[in-house]
Amino acid sequence: MLTPSRLVIARKWRGLTLTRLAKLTGLSTRSISLYENGHQEPSTETLRQLAEVLGVSPTFLSAPDVEEIPEAAVSFRALSKMTARQRDRALSAGRVALLINDWIDARFQLPTADIPSLTGQDPESAAEVVRARWGLGERPIANMLHLLEAHGVRVYSLTAEDNELDAYSLYWHRQPFIFLSTVKSGERGRFDAAHELGHLVLHGEYQTLNRPAAEVEANRFAAAFLMPRSAVLAQNLRYATSARILQAKRTWKVAAMALTHRLQELGLLTEWGCRSACVQLSRLGYRSSEPGGIPRESSQLFAKVLRSVRDDGETPATIAMSIGISSDELQDHLFGLTLTAVDGGGRTAPPTPRAPGLHLVPSADSGEHESE
Repeated sequence: MLTPSRLVIARKWRGLTLTRLAKLTGLSTRSISLYENGHQEPSTETLRQLAEVLGVSPTFLSAPDVEEIPEAAVSFRALSKMTARQRDRALSAGRVALLINDWIDARFQLPTADIPSLTGQDPESAAEVVRARWGLGERPIANMLHLLEAHGVRVYSLTAEDNELDAYSLYWHRQPFIFLSTVKSGERGRFDAAHELGHLVLHGEYQTLNRPAAEVEANRFAAAFLMPRSAVLAQNLRYATSARILQAKRTWKVAAMALTHRLQELGLLTEWGCRSACVQLSRLGYRSSEPGGIPRESSQLFAKVLRSVRDDGETPATIAMSIGISSDELQDHLFGLTLTAVDGGGRTAPPTPRAPGLHLVPSADSGEHESE
């Protein structure tokens, strides 16, 4: 039998209107509306037809009911510039990632969430509190994504269809999630991750976001978290030239423009000096990219999960089939991580025992988190 909420999720995930799905399937718009509202049950053949057009398995459409992610739970940047279809597609893709997370959660003991709620605090002070709580001191963060995973944040990648987004975050049943684009530079991806951490810390699970103000606060938090005040002040960067900025940005693994604005924020550059440096950096190609930058960070947690799946004699196709999506789409949500996937012959694997534990622990000297 069809689960109406799953048909809605799958349709929005593909960016389709009722009218467009009706045209692709040869069904009437009214019939699809009745299916989505649970007022009519499709035949087995119609269910298969819907699944084929939507690129999911029939089991995806008939699995237990799923709750949609409400728009109010998510902080989208530039929401006014998004179409309803873009928003719905991003939220539905995120809901599919939550199904992947359910599969992983059922089989592995993952780090518990350790995200302090600092609603109402100044972003600079909040960043200092989180750094102190996580034992980071003033040192540069070696890997932002690993750090988030070690403190219980589930981080998934946005799919190619949602590349117009930078990132978004939310709490889902008290579990923090961050979704990141994989098409930006490594430096800008780190800033996006810190920005979304800022939302989780400063705006919490239940606060209604004043979006323009919230975005400014999250940016300030990210800058302070990645480039702590006292450590930057100690780098002798007063009146820094663009050449000096390009040298120093490697220490913090941040974009040249982000460091330039941070220097102005800390009083190390005047407004004119900041503008002048930005003009020079823009001429060198640092306005929209990061020439010679660092690689994109990827997931340590998913790499460990996939290794464990392989060691149990299974493949990523096992996970994909259990959820009812393709192996390629699973890979898209996991930062492109993959193992050689062998088709399981269409069979859904039986549930596997819950693994003893998947630990991500901080390295004492580097600030990076390693698997245990």
